[in-house]
Amino acid sequence: MPVPTIDLRSDTVTRPSATMRKAMMDAPVGDDVLGDDPTVQRLEAIAAERVGHEAALFMPSGTMTNQVAIRCHTQPGDRLLLEAQSHPYLYEAGGPSAISGVLIAPIAGTHGILNPEDVANAVPPEDVHFAPATLLCIENTTNRGGGRPYPTETLEALHRVAAKSALKTHLDGARLFNAAVAQDVSAASIGAPFDSVSFCLSKGLGAPVGSLLCGNKDWIHTARRVRKMLGGGMRQSGILAAAGIYALEHNVDRLVDDHQHAEQLWAGLTAQGWQAEKPNTNMVYLTVNDAASLAEDLMAEGVRCIALAKDRIRLVTHLDVGQGDIERALSSFERLRPKQ
Repeated sequence: MPVPTIDLRSDTVTRPSATMRKAMMDAPVGDDVLGDDPTVQRLEAIAAERVGHEAALFMPSGTMTNQVAIRCHTQPGDRLLLEAQSHPYLYEAGGPSAISGVLIAPIAGTHGILNPEDVANAVPPEDVHFAPATLLCIENTTNRGGGRPYPTETLEALHRVAAKSALKTHLDGARLFNAAVAQDVSAASIGAPFDSVSFCLSKGLGAPVGSLLCGNKDWIHTARRVRKMLGGGMRQSGILAAAGIYALEHNVDRLVDDHQHAEQLWAGLTAQGWQAEKPNTNMVYLTVNDAASLAEDLMAEGVRCIALAKDRIRLVTHLDVGQGDIERALSSFERLRPKQ
């Protein structure tokens, strides 16, 4: 009999609930490229309001929302400032260079968090020899940084640096709602100061697909053209948008459960003697001798995870993982714990 699987690889592995599937099935639809899908329009209005912006644009993925934002904020030859472990730099297939023709200037942060002074120092002087810095991208929460939310005071300082240097700002808020819930603030309070904001519906919120790009109305009009150019126009996409509406209306407040389960997982692992980083949201990172081997052994136990490096394992909690799953995963870790 196969071992039941506990999937801790990512919060993108969730399956739509029965009620979400019904909302998708019942959704009124039109042709969104022609501008008449009512469910997409409703999702975009809800999304924009949630993050403190005028308008929003529905797209298939967070990678596309980030790349459209970069394209709309920059010109070829500009300099893009971002953290050296951030998603647009590491995991978007070289999109900023290929699509927007920008010079990528990665800045090393601490746990994925940029130091405002380092950002200020990365802005070149006004000189024809240098690619001008025009855009600052910030990832919140930080994926490779362990799911950390940006401290409010750090964001405020970064916005001051950006204003002084005439930088546009884009928030890669793939897990923005995790940051908001963890800090007990609204997503709008985090997102409103940025020139643009993207967030994922399929990370933590339980939708099967989709991300939103938010900004002012004129800028989103430009973004719509770039989305079309990149092949992101979808037709009867209200079926997908309905899942996003359901996710925003039902699955945001419950993110606190994922954070508590990550805390439970971390506490159990450290009690067993594993070297684990205390989670800030829904991610637990382990430092081990042989990550690939441990991931393989865990898979045999029915626990799926990702080896991000030769010595690093990532475990992510989500709405398809309950307290009983955490307890069973901990039992597997206990059986695999290196003998002293």
